[in-house]
Amino acid sequence: MDFNEINKAAEGYRKDMIKFLRDLVKIPGESAEEGAKMDRAKAEMTNLGFDKIEVDPQGNLLGYMGTGKKLIAFDGHMDTVGIGEMSNWKFNPYDGYETDTEIGGRGTSDQEGGIVSAIYGAKIMKDLGLLTEKYTALVTVTVQEEDCDGLCWQYIIKEDGIRPEFVVSTEPTDGGIYRGQRGRMEIKVEVKGVSCHGSAPERGDNAIYKMADILQDVRALNNNGDTESTVIRGLVRMLDEKYNPEWKEARFLGKGTVTASQIFHSSPSRCAVADGCTVSLDRRMTAGETWESCLEEIRQLPAVKKYGEDVVVSMYDYDRPSYTGLTYPIECYFPTWVIPEEHGVTKALMETHRNLYGEERKGSKETIDMRKARPLLDKWTFSTNGVSIMGRNGIPCIGFGPGAEAQAHAPNEKTWKDDLVRCAAVYAALPTVYCENN
Repeated sequence: MDFNEINKAAEGYRKDMIKFLRDLVKIPGESAEEGAKMDRAKAEMTNLGFDKIEVDPQGNLLGYMGTGKKLIAFDGHMDTVGIGEMSNWKFNPYDGYETDTEIGGRGTSDQEGGIVSAIYGAKIMKDLGLLTEKYTALVTVTVQEEDCDGLCWQYIIKEDGIRPEFVVSTEPTDGGIYRGQRGRMEIKVEVKGVSCHGSAPERGDNAIYKMADILQDVRALNNNGDTESTVIRGLVRMLDEKYNPEWKEARFLGKGTVTASQIFHSSPSRCAVADGCTVSLDRRMTAGETWESCLEEIRQLPAVKKYGEDVVVSMYDYDRPSYTGLTYPIECYFPTWVIPEEHGVTKALMETHRNLYGEERKGSKETIDMRKARPLLDKWTFSTNGVSIMGRNGIPCIGFGPGAEAQAHAPNEKTWKDDLVRCAAVYAALPTVYCENN
């Protein structure tokens, strides 16, 4: 395999990739509203001569190149978050902007740039005759990730019956190779009280006051250390081998966190004691933590135990229909996942990058100093579809994608044209490198 030829081929598609991404930016498409964007991606696959193109009932676009034995997938989600406060944008997020080095607009880093590079990476495989009987490349353009990360892949695996050898997530990685992420879950804590007239609050049982006690314990769970004398031992304990058999990967990913993200109440009026209070907790999980352990640690907080049956701790569910109208309910649990450093997939991606670009992250003039200061092999701070691919289903997953994590969900989002080219080249070469050694 000629890596210089792959690089040259990717560079040759620079203008086509930029035009494709520009077109995608101009089509709004938040979660469950991605239909028009998916049509544009399907048209691109058709024009580039994909061997098979399907859209499943949930609306995921599946494009195949080749007919070999091993199925190697490249995943990117098409949906975006909203634009937020428009006054924070220096340009129209759906018109975007372009310079010699950058493309701006909602979705450029998170993460339509990854979709563009993956589709053209598959095209390069075909152009250069890299497709053999050893593998088939599958590009998945997926839905509803921003609403419920991993839901699309749970459907692809369980309902479509597709189980690749491994999956490359094309989420933005700042020029790095990412081998994992902390998981997350959405916890609901409900507290019951008894209402009464506000002029005599002692006659009632104020649910808001009960919740205030519980929230103090939640904050302590996040902030405390792990000494034996601490009544509420903090989440940092999971970095200690004494408490966690997976402590090495936990230290790599970072400690778990918990914070209150929403609060609701019920009361007959503003002149009455609240008879109900509910909070949502955003729980980030490191290696060794599970949904059961996370629910149980909330149930064991002193204030929760104090109020007994008046407190219910549970997990949220997600059941919003996709743009096709299909509803596929799932728990709001997004498991931690991490692929070992010595895994064959990790080694293959590191080798591919080394042959194409060396052993340091690459970037533009704006990003290169920050990127080179970080290790090539690293992890995401946020959550991805890997929560279902590897977290729920054990399929090896690894990340390499154009753009920057810091651009995700931010106003004035942008990506870099050189990133698109480099990622397309890496995607084109990776399956051959992997198949030569596995």
